Amino acid sequence: MTKTVASSHKAGHGVVLSRSVFAALCLMAVLPAASAQEAVQTAAPPTTEDEIRQYCTNIADPARDRRYLLQKEELEKLQADIDQRISVMEARKAEYEDWLKRRNDFLKQAEAGLVDIYKTMKADAAAPQLQEMDATLAAAIIMKLPARQSGLILSEMEAKKAAVVSSIMSSAADPNTSKDPS
Repeated sequence: MTKTVASSHKAGHGVVLSRSVFAALCLMAVLPAASAQEAVQTAAPPTTEDEIRQYCTNIADPARDRRYLLQKEELEKLQADIDQRISVMEARKAEYEDWLKRRNDFLKQAEAGLVDIYKTMKADAAAPQLQEMDATLAAAIIMKLPARQSGLILSEMEAKKAAVVSSIMSSAADPNTSKDPS
């Protein structure tokens, strides 16, 4: 009985082996058919790729032209926006220049009136007031007064303040000093 089991086992093993061989053969037979079918399918896409390439080539110039047109329109919009901003800035500049001119005219009138006031004052009364002012303004006023009156006012001021005012006056009279305040 062991012989029968062993031989049937060998026979079963042979059946399994022959089934494996049969499956491999069937697979080999199917593969060339699948490969042929893939070859047929790959032959069709190159035609499609050629059509796509041809289509893209045909629309490349119009697409580029359209893209340039859109960029040009965007640049024109930006230029219009810049032009509008420039006009607003020019209007504000003109407004500022007008305001500055009116302010300078007022200061000249006020300065002229102020100088006239200090011309009529005595030196001992003018000195304390000019001493309390900004040194630059005091120097400007003293420079416009007659020399005799300016000397008397400076002699009545504290020595340090008189020195600062004199220094400003001398630098204003120096021809090497720039006239541009900036």
